[in-house]
Amino acid sequence: MTEWTAICFVHDIPALGARRVRRARGLDVAIFRNGANEVFALLDRCPHKGGPLSQGLVFGRNVACPLHGWAIDLADGQAAAPDTGCTPRFAVKVDAGIVYLSTQEMASHALDLQAPVAGPCRHRHAAA
Repeated sequence: MTEWTAICFVHDIPALGARRVRRARGLDVAIFRNGANEVFALLDRCPHKGGPLSQGLVFGRNVACPLHGWAIDLADGQAAAPDTGCTPRFAVKVDAGIVYLSTQEMASHALDLQAPVAGPCRHRHAAA
């Protein structure tokens, strides 16, 4: 039987937006709410260049990555063609207006993925 962790109320997630959930280990999880008040959860990382999906635009059952506009399906994490790739999804349920995530998945799912390196590149100079 799945154990669930209460995260927030549905109304705490902006309509057509997202809320980030920190984990003890691993990258954050993004919880999305679309215009039909459906709730979805994905790793907060685009499969393309690692953009923060929680900062993207939600439309229908998709989110557009804020970096390059890739459309990611909120239900399964798949990039829309012609793009390819997938971001991990998390089990989510809503009961009496409260959003829950799978406790086991929060602790163990997609821990091997890393955030992209950002900022200026450092070059090593050969010793003279």
